[in-house]
Amino acid sequence: MNMQRIETLIKEFSKKRDWEKFHNPKNLSMALSVEASELVEIFQWLDLEQSENLSPDKKEHAKQEIADIAVYLIRMCMSFDINLEEAIIQKMKLNEKKYPLLDENGNKVEYGKKN
Repeated sequence: MNMQRIETLIKEFSKKRDWEKFHNPKNLSMALSVEASELVEIFQWLDLEQSENLSPDKKEHAKQEIADIAVYLIRMCMSFDINLEEAIIQKMKLNEKKYPLLDENGNKVEYGKKN
């Protein structure tokens, strides 16, 4: 994924519509929440099997909502000058410490040395 290209595309789209004034962290975080809820709505009332086997129309709808979520997330990163790739890598390292691998006896296992 070329983040610079995507950020430029998002910036130009918003600028042409004079939306920059609305894209502050407060509004972006609320929009992100709304779009996430729209994704959840697709799966509401489906059982596990149905949720894993969406119709082509529902899958396309999910794809569009996921794209909306990504756009608002990237806009948030742009607002705070956050490098999303670096943030994800850093968070995964924190998660490794928070959720260590355990063997069958519940003992911590070093990564790559699972018995």
